[in-house]
Amino acid sequence: MARKSGVLLPIFSLPGPYGCGNFGKSAYLWIDTLKKGGFSCWQVLPFGITDEHNSPYMSYSSFGGNLNFIDPEALFEKGLVTKEELNEQKEEDPYLCRYDSLRRKRFSYLKKAAGRILDRTPVQAFLKDNPLIAETCRFLALKMENSGKCWNSWTKSEADPDLLFTWQFIQYEFHRQWEALHRYANQNGVSVIGDLPFYVSYDSFDVWSAPKQFQLDPKWNPTFVSGVPPDYFSEDGQLWGNPLYNWEAMEADGFAWWKERLSYMLTLFDGIRIDHFRAISAYWSIPANAKSAKEGKWVTGPGTRLIDALRPLEKGKLILAEDLGIIDQATRDLLEYSGYPGMAVFQFGFDGNPLSPHLPHNYKENLTAYTGTHDNNTLLGFIWELDDKTRRDALEYLGNPADGCTAAIRALMMSRAETVIFPVQDLLLYGADTRINTPGKAAGNWAYRLADDQLLSLNTDHWKKQNQLYAR
Repeated sequence: MARKSGVLLPIFSLPGPYGCGNFGKSAYLWIDTLKKGGFSCWQVLPFGITDEHNSPYMSYSSFGGNLNFIDPEALFEKGLVTKEELNEQKEEDPYLCRYDSLRRKRFSYLKKAAGRILDRTPVQAFLKDNPLIAETCRFLALKMENSGKCWNSWTKSEADPDLLFTWQFIQYEFHRQWEALHRYANQNGVSVIGDLPFYVSYDSFDVWSAPKQFQLDPKWNPTFVSGVPPDYFSEDGQLWGNPLYNWEAMEADGFAWWKERLSYMLTLFDGIRIDHFRAISAYWSIPANAKSAKEGKWVTGPGTRLIDALRPLEKGKLILAEDLGIIDQATRDLLEYSGYPGMAVFQFGFDGNPLSPHLPHNYKENLTAYTGTHDNNTLLGFIWELDDKTRRDALEYLGNPADGCTAAIRALMMSRAETVIFPVQDLLLYGADTRINTPGKAAGNWAYRLADDQLLSLNTDHWKKQNQLYAR
């Protein structure tokens, strides 16, 4: 067993002057920082083009990348934009993603660069090798041609050639830049773990191109949608609203869409985390017209049949299973069958049960342990906001330290878990104001960013010593 440690930091949270983290200089500096700190894993959030709420878990396609992650400076260095055009992309606020401004400015910037491409052969060759990305570009161009409306309201079926090529260039440039950054990470001993959202958005290439793979009525409207029952995060449950899969149709063609999706993800990353793994065992099905997730019910999923179909594609790459939430024995059995490491989250461990799987003394080896995920409070925020009794219990568990956050991180480092992952905010001892996402809250999420000086303030000497002490 190779003991590993890593850091969760979304691309959009990287520093930089262009309104959102990207694949530029700060990303390379981040990899250098990970190496200096003795970390061997970098976990990111999904790469897809996000919806109006900026959630990486509601993307316009499972195939293709977020245009905001393209480094604007790289296009200037290639002579595709002017210095003035580059400077127009800069933003004043280094602490938040400026999504409104990015929507106004970034596509037009990339369109100017695309219009100055003299030799389109490399772009066309990339699209030929990646037909689903090519079709995603057509979907995105048609969406813009139809004033951004959902595909079920489109009236135009042809896209402007310049608009289409802009999206083709965007995807080509996104993937070339990521390939270079990913290669640099691997050369420096850092593996990148991606994130595969379990569901897709209704307004997406995925549903538009294959509606029969989803639970839709004859007019292509969802009949049942996704969510979860009441849990740790919400008393009413969560009504996500994604269309549910038509598992019978998917199984009939050998789960072809899932195979294509996993294959694509494993070309981008050294491993992936399957979000909401428990839905493979059984998923929460909510009527499309329901007012609350409480109106849903459990329905049996594809189970071992999907696992068996995907296994030949894994080829030794790391697959993590997000097995959080309401977990029954059938889900535990499926996780064991898959062989995938499950997850433990330190913040979930203080419910009064000393046998909780989220407490470090109960960790097993085949496990990925987190202080918290992108959906949790920061570790400092979590400890600060606990009620007095639970806080006393948590600190007593950690040995009544003066610094509970550092002690919690050390407890994970010492544990048997093969892999431990820490959100960067926890290593920096940041509070709740740096939280990435609050489930059930539509606005104000997915915007947290590091400033340059904050990234540089990470004490790499300390973390390298911790990694060495605990053989990570």
